[in-house]
Amino acid sequence: MKEKTHPPYQEVLFEDSSTGSKFIIGSTLQPKEKTMYEGKEYPLYRVPVSSASHPFFTKATQFMDTEGRVDKFTKKYQKKTEQVKATQAKVEEAKKEKGKKKK
Repeated sequence: MKEKTHPPYQEVLFEDSSTGSKFIIGSTLQPKEKTMYEGKEYPLYRVPVSSASHPFFTKATQFMDTEGRVDKFTKKYQKKTEQVKATQAKVEEAKKEKGKKKK
């Protein structure tokens, strides 16, 4: 390998923020935060989802989203459906009034 063209390869401690599990993997990541793990200091990189918390690997039926993306989507979808229902109700009322005027 050429010198100074590749990032340094080192052991990095990955921590799953949803379960707190930790594992060491060789990586070229250069996190600034460091921590002690099993008597040795490692650079620490926090991940929101890992094999310790992902439903595919844990065989869980419900995914627990720590960052609230699912909740945000659900709330957004609820607002849209409420808007559509309100619009449909207004259209129905307008049709009823139009029908009464014709008679």
